[in-house]
Amino acid sequence: MTTTNPGRHNAITDVRGIRVGHHDRTGDGWLCGTTVVLPPEGTVGAVDQRGGAPGTRETDLLAPENLVRTVDAVCLSGGSAFGLAAADGVMRWLDERQRGFPVGPEPAHVVPIVPSAVIFDLPRSTWGNRPDATFGHAACEAATGGPVAQGSVGAGAGAQVGSLKGGVGTASEDVDGIVVGALAVVNAAGEAVRLDTGLPYAAEYADENEFGVSRWPERAGNFTAPSGTRLNTTIGVVAVDATLSKAQCRRLAVAAQDGIAWAVRPAHTMFDGDTVFALATGEKDLQRAEGPIGDAGSAAALDRLCTAAARVFARAMVHGLLSAKGVPGLPAYAEVWPEVFADG
Repeated sequence: MTTTNPGRHNAITDVRGIRVGHHDRTGDGWLCGTTVVLPPEGTVGAVDQRGGAPGTRETDLLAPENLVRTVDAVCLSGGSAFGLAAADGVMRWLDERQRGFPVGPEPAHVVPIVPSAVIFDLPRSTWGNRPDATFGHAACEAATGGPVAQGSVGAGAGAQVGSLKGGVGTASEDVDGIVVGALAVVNAAGEAVRLDTGLPYAAEYADENEFGVSRWPERAGNFTAPSGTRLNTTIGVVAVDATLSKAQCRRLAVAAQDGIAWAVRPAHTMFDGDTVFALATGEKDLQRAEGPIGDAGSAAALDRLCTAAARVFARAMVHGLLSAKGVPGLPAYAEVWPEVFADG
């Protein structure tokens, strides 16, 4: 186990100003949804994408060499490439509030910057049922600070991780007075659990009591793992309340991808499109320090944030796994190893 220092809610919303909203539809042929992360104005954004099957929007804009530095929202959605339409609703919601990149003399002359990514969850809904612009708008309307709903909600409604139901998870940690928070939509092709013992791969990166379990199991799961190639993707956001450049922000996203590799095996496959966005709200400056050959600037402080980003993202993925609720043909962790929560 790792000693961590989670924030008040152990959620991405512990980064002050960050809000999260979910909207989903379940039943009657629906099992999909959208999750939106709304940062405060002036938040710098970046992205890192791994795996062979990404579904994204406005990611090239976030490259360090390109013009726009800040983002207005991040939209995470089910529905594969169809689900990118949810971002249209997020843009409409922001446009109604005159928030976006200024392109003209009037306050209303803005273009909202909404980087987006989707998971592949089409088999869990009747064909044709997938998130559209109404999902993105509704998720924005539902966005709040404080505790974040986890499990089979929002973009995690139809998620699958390996042989088990996936979902949305979140976590946070204080590092040198800076809060690092993450939100993950756990939908990987790889397994998140040792199927012969029931132990989540990333369990070691959390405090002993973080996941609310009485004990980890030591037996194989009594269920049939699905066969064949699965099309999946883990997507999410890591956020800090530090002042970072776009390039530094991207280093944070790169590091958070290590959290995916710690939490699922294999990770970043040809059938995943793993995408992590990074947000820096700019509330606190990084510490500066001397390095082994002179002034290291803020590199050492950034390195500590990156190390925490991987750990926090991995913990968020375990929360998403443990909080999920099963559906016919796709059991949840709590259904396969119920003894884990027997005394919780």
